[in-house]
Amino acid sequence: MMIYRPATLADAPALAALGAETFIAAFGHLYTPEDLAAFLEQVHSPGPVAGEIAGDECTHCLAEHEGTLVAYCKLRYPSHYTALSDAKNPLELGQLYALPDYTGKGIGAKLMDWALEQARAGGHDAMLLSVYSENYGAQRFYQRYGFGKIADITFQVGEQLDAEFLYEVKL
Repeated sequence: MMIYRPATLADAPALAALGAETFIAAFGHLYTPEDLAAFLEQVHSPGPVAGEIAGDECTHCLAEHEGTLVAYCKLRYPSHYTALSDAKNPLELGQLYALPDYTGKGIGAKLMDWALEQARAGGHDAMLLSVYSENYGAQRFYQRYGFGKIADITFQVGEQLDAEFLYEVKL
């Protein structure tokens, strides 16, 4: 049975490992070992993850199967992309990742439903997210929820800048 729950500080090491594993599975082939290592240390290591869990900007929902974290969603407020939207109070979907064996099983849909519910409950008028320009599966997933492209942006991994799309759905 899948359990959905908020993150606690005790989850930081496992969540950091899950974030790194899912990022590498999806995108690891795009980067030099140096750029990938720098990014994982900056974003998907226990210290930064614990800081996000303890801080006020991020809220996580974890999906746990038989005691193991298999997917997660992270919301960020304020959004890094507020200036690129005409929304007055947007919420950012920062990450939504699942281990490869757990994709296509409805977990992402449950996490997205949670994210949209949080946005509406918090009085946000839009949700923003960044998606890799060549991640067509993720783009289709977000489009099913009404997201559409509003800007071309970049995403930095180490020294490399990737072409990304900024997606938005009005709430």
